[in-house]
Amino acid sequence: MSGVAATQPDVTLLLDLDGVIRRATVADGLPAEVAESWVGRPWTETVAEDASEKINVMLHDARTMGVCAYRMIYQRFPNGLELPVEYSAIKLGDNSGLIAIGKNQQTVADLQNRLIAAQQAREQDYWKLREVETRYRMLFETSGEVVLVVRADNLRIVEANLAALRALSLAPGQDLLPELQPSEQDVFRAVLSRVRQQGRAPGIVLHLGVDRAAWTMRAAQMTTESQDVFLLQLSPMAPTLIPQGTSLPRGRADRVALPVDELMERVPDSFVVIDQAGTILRANAAFLDLVQIGNEGSVLGEKISRWLSRPGADMAVLLATIRRHRYVRLFSTTLSGELSSDVAVEISAAASSDNQPRYIGLLIRDISRRIAQANPAPQATEAILTGGNNLLAALGAMADHLGQTSLPSLIKQTVSVVEKHFIEAALEQSDGNRTATAELLGLSRQSLYLKLNRYGLEGGGQASSDDEP
Repeated sequence: MSGVAATQPDVTLLLDLDGVIRRATVADGLPAEVAESWVGRPWTETVAEDASEKINVMLHDARTMGVCAYRMIYQRFPNGLELPVEYSAIKLGDNSGLIAIGKNQQTVADLQNRLIAAQQAREQDYWKLREVETRYRMLFETSGEVVLVVRADNLRIVEANLAALRALSLAPGQDLLPELQPSEQDVFRAVLSRVRQQGRAPGIVLHLGVDRAAWTMRAAQMTTESQDVFLLQLSPMAPTLIPQGTSLPRGRADRVALPVDELMERVPDSFVVIDQAGTILRANAAFLDLVQIGNEGSVLGEKISRWLSRPGADMAVLLATIRRHRYVRLFSTTLSGELSSDVAVEISAAASSDNQPRYIGLLIRDISRRIAQANPAPQATEAILTGGNNLLAALGAMADHLGQTSLPSLIKQTVSVVEKHFIEAALEQSDGNRTATAELLGLSRQSLYLKLNRYGLEGGGQASSDDEP
């Protein structure tokens, strides 16, 4: 009882075992006449209608267990006011009745209401901010100008709109400075320094892209919550077009401007431009139809391996072949659309002429109509299954041991020769990538490592640097 007394109750009710109020005492903050009007009435009649069930549970628990848990009850006063009161009921000795002790929780309720109001106001502000952000995102993405947001400390691209991806193949995460010509990098830094100090700077001309076309750049500084950034707007300088019918002197390097983008968009076969890592930088409408996606923005920045039937093996073999030969012709595989439809395709690809090709163009043709039976195995697997002269020579040499070695031993040696040949062929096709090799052979990576160790092949027992984690 000392713990109960320490709470300094605001309402004290003496009840009989049926829950009828025999005596009531209220604190100084409540009107004294209230207590007299409750005497002789059931407790359930002095509370809000939805609290009657709680009162009955409290009375039952107090009668059977001696005490009940605290419950919030809205106590009704004669003037119509309802106050939240936290009650607990205790059974008195010798079955002389019950005592209910309550603490006014109006202050707590007011704080809760204020908290709820603050949460609602914060949520409204949040949705307003989201609406502003959505409008900014729509304007950012639909702008015809190339717009970049770069970090002020390291000039790494934070955001790039669709025009930047399509026109210059600039994507978030790239370092902008290496994309500029060395002679223009100091001028670019000087302009950004002036923007930081004075808030503005005159526009400059930069040469960007594969063809090093001229672009006019304007810069502005912005401050975000986490870092300072520069907003860069790039507009192409108008090219000098050669009138129709004008003959060019032989040996001139001038070019007539051609609508390459329009022609690429109208090609009936899928055309995709990717970087060295397989990230999509440009895709035409035919590719979007093939992978069942409605707009180009949803595929830009994604890995093309996302839609390959065997992303690890097919992508590794495709990129390895391009690195060796700079092109791939009629690479057979399967593309899986977003609606779970698989389409047999052939891929022809070519890389840019750089020493380390930055851009790879893929021409993807749907060949499902040509196939009357199940999809053939991917080209990488076909190359593995093509035995070659080395395998035939090794198997021919096994015949010389006939009569000298038992049949079970000959079979075991033959299996080892064939198995080693297929593993070597798969390693060559995947350019040493053990993850892709295991996928091509239908093995786990651990099983592949064991076989590499068994046959003394290079790299057994550990993953290569380009293997997946």
